[in-house]
Amino acid sequence: MPARLVALRATPERFVTELDRIWADGDAVLPIPANAPAATVQRTLRALRPARFRHLDDDGGFVDEPLGDAPDVAEGTALVVATSGSTGRPKGVVLPHEVLQASTRTSVERLGCRDGESWLLALPIHHVAGIQVVLRSRALGTEPVLSAPGGNASDPGGAAHVSLVPTQLMRLLEARAPLSDFRNVLLGGARPEASLLDAARDAGVHVVVSYGMTETAGGCVYDGRPLTGAEVEVVAAGGTGAEGGTVAADGDTGRIRIRGTLLGSGYRTRTGTVPLVDDDGWFLTGDLGRWRPDGTLEVFGRVDDVVVSGGVNVPAGAVAASLRSHPQVRDVAVTGRPDAEWGEAVVAVLVPRDPQRPPTLDELREHVRREYPATYAPRAVVVVEALPRDAMGKLPRTAVKLLAES
Repeated sequence: MPARLVALRATPERFVTELDRIWADGDAVLPIPANAPAATVQRTLRALRPARFRHLDDDGGFVDEPLGDAPDVAEGTALVVATSGSTGRPKGVVLPHEVLQASTRTSVERLGCRDGESWLLALPIHHVAGIQVVLRSRALGTEPVLSAPGGNASDPGGAAHVSLVPTQLMRLLEARAPLSDFRNVLLGGARPEASLLDAARDAGVHVVVSYGMTETAGGCVYDGRPLTGAEVEVVAAGGTGAEGGTVAADGDTGRIRIRGTLLGSGYRTRTGTVPLVDDDGWFLTGDLGRWRPDGTLEVFGRVDDVVVSGGVNVPAGAVAASLRSHPQVRDVAVTGRPDAEWGEAVVAVLVPRDPQRPPTLDELREHVRREYPATYAPRAVVVVEALPRDAMGKLPRTAVKLLAES
């Protein structure tokens, strides 16, 4: 029997309760951020067309707002999660219950979670990563521990595991939070810098770095190794179709593709659902990566996050990854800005470890040239106090470009 899609907006505790009720009715949930501006909410509702919008009123009660005719969702659908990627246009990733269950099961197995343990919910509940925290706790026979408002994970509250983004981990380490009390700190949302991981491990924190996206129901690669149910390949970056081209040689940079039981069933549009995978079951991501000699996957960044400088396609993510390993760099983003000579100049927008002694352009260029061609080295540096990361640690490219051009 087809199900209906219900948009749900609530505080974390109320969200979890209503999620259960909607699922018990056989319907699916479209999570709406509790703090999203009205214009963003309306844009999402128009694009993904839920049947109704359930949200809290001023008195703390739920209001069910009918939204007119809407396409059904397939039976067994748990979530439709809005994601805009790099386009800024909402699209809905359709995640069946069986996919969420498979992801939960393989995650707790890989992490060695034990029955009776709980997870601390320190991520936004409207993200798939936040909902996965709820599901992992329940798979262990518990309920998640809710963090303080704002996702403050400084008090484990008896939880054995926590999922964080790099910005949270950095701030908690600086605050000397008791992160070593967690058996696992699952890190995702954005690529962490090596120095952050070193600092965490020096503090006795067991960090597991995850790679994944909404389309894979969250992390599907832990510490560079695919989870059970995820098959991962790196294909020649020149492939532009769904197939992505030929498989890249080990060590060569290419585009990451994934197939298996951890993938969503499609994208919801205004008129229905479109496929997420090709005829062979592969989902071609927008990410670049390569296999390291030890057989682990290294992820660089978006395939379209390229600076065309002097006729050379410079992968911004790879340059940023190189700069993150510089001892004087705390955080960094790489982008391009118009240049009369080069077309685009590679610009590093960085947060120095010591604001009084930021690294020089020459030092940064030399550092990058140790690993990549000279054309990859930045031609300008913009020093900032902080990068404009969102709640999941991601960097809006438009905001970074504005900083580079300031």
